[in-house]
Amino acid sequence: MSRLPLSQLHYFVQVAGFGNLSRAAAAAHITVSALSHQVRQLEQRLGRQLFERGPRGMELTRDGQRLLDAVGDHVVDIERALLDYQCRHDLRVSLTAIPGMLTGWLVPRLAGLVRLHPELQLDLSSTDAVVDFDRESMDLGLRYGLGSWPGVISERLFGEWIIPVAAPALLQARQLDPQRPETWPLLGDSADKWRYWFEQTGATPATRYVAEFDNVDSLQRAAVEGIGVALGRMVMAQPLIDAGLLQVIGSVYLQIPESYHLVYPPRSLQHEGVRKFRDWLSGEAALHEAHTQRRVGTGID
Repeated sequence: MSRLPLSQLHYFVQVAGFGNLSRAAAAAHITVSALSHQVRQLEQRLGRQLFERGPRGMELTRDGQRLLDAVGDHVVDIERALLDYQCRHDLRVSLTAIPGMLTGWLVPRLAGLVRLHPELQLDLSSTDAVVDFDRESMDLGLRYGLGSWPGVISERLFGEWIIPVAAPALLQARQLDPQRPETWPLLGDSADKWRYWFEQTGATPATRYVAEFDNVDSLQRAAVEGIGVALGRMVMAQPLIDAGLLQVIGSVYLQIPESYHLVYPPRSLQHEGVRKFRDWLSGEAALHEAHTQRRVGTGID
């Protein structure tokens, strides 16, 4: 048997880790068909079936598990050791971001970046998954949280504020009383920020939600459709408010502990394109923070 290409072992470990071809392909930055071809080639070289392909995804066979146990940690260690030698010095920048921040905050500002640095080329990935920079060749990430993630440099960009929002048609039809939020048809989310909002405002807590969602995009879509009142995270809700699709209820903006952060592995600082993007992003973040402080300080909506 000829020597196995390290790339095929890399793809095998990726698929085994994700258990799903689509997610593994996205992480490896290749197409699903190309990844599937690499896995089949490896199976043909070894003369063994490594995966059972079924409705639940890609499950390791007994031979596949034996191979993963034998080489999995070694492949990861080799890739981690090579990362520092793979740092690019070109002007192509890869960035992963949570969907709402990418579409609602970053994309509307990219025209300014293109004017300032037309030489940059961006590869943008929209995902809620936390990228493992040790295993993937991504340069930067935009994350939402408390700012402590192991193995990466984390730079706070700006904070987040919440306020109740609803579709204008719902407010007109229901004539919601701003002083009695316990009577509103509420839309909940997995983070349950309503509990925090009720605690901080001293308002009477609601006893139920009309509907609950596991992601912010679905939650805001439901609010725009007039299903109920959402607790809007301003970074994502403000474009909808500006477009007249949502309307703020009351004037109580609350800042929450979580913030938006730029994260990256130390190797990314050697990349000229990353440095240019990072400097531009820091300036945009400072402008956004100042504008938000004026907005919430004056009650402007």
